[in-house]
Amino acid sequence: MHRKACAAIFIIVLLASPRFALGWGVRAHAVIDRTAVDALPDDGPVFLKKYVDYIAGSASIPDTWRGASDPFSKIEEDPNHGWFREQFAFMKTIPRSRYEFVLALYRENVRLQKTDPENARRMNVRWTGTLPYAASEVYGHLVADMRLLRNAPANSNQAAFLEQTCAFYVAWLGHYIGDGSQPLHDTIHHDGWEGPDPKGYTRDPHIHGRFESQYVELIGLTEQDIAPRIGKPGHLTGDVFELILAHLDEAGSNVEAIYQLDKRNAFADPHDPQAREMVYSRITAGARMLRDLVYRAWLESALPMQRPAKPGPTDEDNPHYNPETGSAPASMSPSVGKSFDSR
Repeated sequence: MHRKACAAIFIIVLLASPRFALGWGVRAHAVIDRTAVDALPDDGPVFLKKYVDYIAGSASIPDTWRGASDPFSKIEEDPNHGWFREQFAFMKTIPRSRYEFVLALYRENVRLQKTDPENARRMNVRWTGTLPYAASEVYGHLVADMRLLRNAPANSNQAAFLEQTCAFYVAWLGHYIGDGSQPLHDTIHHDGWEGPDPKGYTRDPHIHGRFESQYVELIGLTEQDIAPRIGKPGHLTGDVFELILAHLDEAGSNVEAIYQLDKRNAFADPHDPQAREMVYSRITAGARMLRDLVYRAWLESALPMQRPAKPGPTDEDNPHYNPETGSAPASMSPSVGKSFDSR
């Protein structure tokens, strides 16, 4: 079956499925992924461009892992789509380990049960999110698969299968990065304003869908709206986890602006310039970050396998080993070079 037909069938099935708390709509996620792949530079993983329809058509699949009919999947996946930073403001430094993050929340939960039981009820990953961990983990999957691809015989079945796996990892990573670019996925105010509301913002949970799905459809968002804005690759230095955290923080700085737009009913007007600009800027941020991470993963996959002198993250003699998690926190990302040959 042709890739475009497969993508169309997937979209129909997704739209017919029970309503989930989705991030962006099908259109926006597809535009993010398509723009990111088409913007890959010539020394990047250009093989992905022949899978662009498949990647864009698969962009919303992670939302289908969140159905109540699949409880194990839902329990694990739901937190991966949000990062509600206000809820865990007590953390001065974000742990470089999903498990240490969970333990820190548990300890705060226990402490709050004595003084603030209502807040304790929300001191868990269901109410804080785990998006940067999910994105960093899938980034690692992508690097590992690209490393295998570089060593596979050219034009072999093995290479073809690895390319397809890379393409799916890009769609998977793209979903989290896309969700993170949507400001209402980076705040406790994701489905209506929470707590004190001196500015009279809506408490209607449908604000989420009004912005990320209904308005995106109303303006007919396309790749052509975003491609001229994406610019040249960046984010090639610094730690990947920290870059993802910064991506989420930058998106979260736009929360009040969305509520202000909604307050004057801007998301009902397809010609409202500020509402359009909010969509364009957020979609561009997601596409740019995804393009940069995919390009960086390709460059990182060309580096020699890291063999640190000190023990690895699961070795008990690692000085940072935590017996409560069975591991040490993740090390910092390696520096990447440029101008590697592309497949």
